Amino acid sequence: MRRLLFVLLCLFAFTGMAQEGSVAYPSEKECVPMAQEISLIPQPAKICVNEGKFLFRGKVAICYPEIKDREIKAVADNFVDEFKKATGIKLKKTTPKKKKVLGKAVTVYDKKADAHIVMHVDNSMGGEAYKLSVAPKRIDIAAAKPAGFFYAFQTLKQLMPRNVMAGVYTDSFTMELGLHDCLPTEYPVPCVEIEDEPRFGWRGFMLDEGRHFYGKEEIKKILDVMAAYKMNRFHWHLTEDQGWRIEIKKYPKLTEVGAWRNSKVLGWGEVKPDGQLYGGYYTRKDVKEIVDYAKQRFIEIVPEVDIPGHSQAAVASYPEFLACDPEKEHEVWLWQGVSPDVINVANPKAVQFAKDVIDELTEMFPFGYIHLGGDECPTQKWERNSDCQALLKEIGSENYRDLQIHFYKQLKEHIAQKPAEKQRKLIFWNEVLHGNTAPLGDDITIMAWIGADNAAVDAAKRGMNTILSPQIPYYINRRQSKLETEPRSQGYGDETVERVYSYKPMNNVDASLQPKYMGVQANFWTEWVEEPEVVEYLMLPRLAAVAEAGWSKPERRDYKDFLKRLQGEAVYYRLKGVSYGKHVFEK
Repeated sequence: MRRLLFVLLCLFAFTGMAQEGSVAYPSEKECVPMAQEISLIPQPAKICVNEGKFLFRGKVAICYPEIKDREIKAVADNFVDEFKKATGIKLKKTTPKKKKVLGKAVTVYDKKADAHIVMHVDNSMGGEAYKLSVAPKRIDIAAAKPAGFFYAFQTLKQLMPRNVMAGVYTDSFTMELGLHDCLPTEYPVPCVEIEDEPRFGWRGFMLDEGRHFYGKEEIKKILDVMAAYKMNRFHWHLTEDQGWRIEIKKYPKLTEVGAWRNSKVLGWGEVKPDGQLYGGYYTRKDVKEIVDYAKQRFIEIVPEVDIPGHSQAAVASYPEFLACDPEKEHEVWLWQGVSPDVINVANPKAVQFAKDVIDELTEMFPFGYIHLGGDECPTQKWERNSDCQALLKEIGSENYRDLQIHFYKQLKEHIAQKPAEKQRKLIFWNEVLHGNTAPLGDDITIMAWIGADNAAVDAAKRGMNTILSPQIPYYINRRQSKLETEPRSQGYGDETVERVYSYKPMNNVDASLQPKYMGVQANFWTEWVEEPEVVEYLMLPRLAAVAEAGWSKPERRDYKDFLKRLQGEAVYYRLKGVSYGKHVFEK
């Protein structure tokens, strides 16, 4: 009787999970995952599905080639560790040996293993490209660089039950019922041939933490999801009128004062500040931990310190030299919108402040880019400040917007004087195109958001690199449906998953300008989003749609096919412990 009850419980558990593309229970003898439908996101460049499957069970050896690159070996080691954590299966690490047979060198793999994963270095391939060949007894992976091997393993994990990508050695249903004896004992991989490489080199996501602070564990969770979808740039918006979120040693008041405000909610219309002390910031130790975590997932972090606009938190910290009107009272802003309290770019101490901040950012973030904002910078206070008036006359202009360009020019010259390894390229929002950008040269990058397609073409024609980040539909903080269950946020529910997916990056752009297009990026602004669960809900699954636009070739993209492939992601999100928009998933 007990045996029968156990079998019935197992049948119930795995039948329920099978409805969401996870696992099924075929017999009373053992719990075995069902063969998975090919549901890869992003869609590979080329894929051929063959008969049969590779089974992770028994003795499986992962065979390293003679690799001099320690990073490639580290990628394989991490996969072995993560796979054991998710499945309980320990892969044997071996090095293939060379033997002479009839006078010819022959590679011999571990004869004691039932199956092999064999890695090959192919220097003819691109840095993020890979080939994955799955046969019943052998998986071959070829790539030139560590990133290529990493993405191959990400694809391999996606070909298995979703708990492997989630890194969870269970599923929520069997865990709740206590059916640990019913966990899978083998993991099938369909036999496939995949050749893959990304369309764009920049596949990014930006999170604004200037308005609301979420903490490093939430950032790690986001980085994990980005890595699952082969995204490689995390744009970290760390400063705003409403908060300064990163420790700068030389200016401790930025976090003592600027990281805190007297309201959690931000005032707008009938919504008023609530009066509670709210804030937070990342120490340099926190930053190092997150940067290292991202690099293991082949994600580079681009810090943004938005100056000279969107800087009231900084001005409130050091009004004596950052404010245009230091005699007045300044506080970290409690409201949404655009504050007029901008940095006094005519004060040499303010310019030195910006240089010092860049120096410390360079120490903390090893990637070759820093974002300085440049958007929505009102000039009213400059127009009423005598030092700013004098500086404008000195540079021979009547356009106060040129003070902003002059400010950036000084920072750019400061960076150029550094040793090569400490130099950084600057990224700006496309508003800087409204001023005379000639002093900045053409080696800056424009992030095109407002009128994105036209702004990107404008930047490319000026010789500047550009990243497409259109406000509509790539601002995925906006409501993603018109359902009454949508959380409070911006927009009217028109930025649906389908609309996000249907945007065509670099569409009808002249071939001569296309080399200037670095890629795509989704942005998440947090004026209305106080809790990390709401960030996740609005972010997913739209982030997957942007990821596919960045990776997959246009001819490989089809929304109906994407929606079909997307269905299994609900299991991944639940096992990963992230919230998500459920309205596009079949009941």
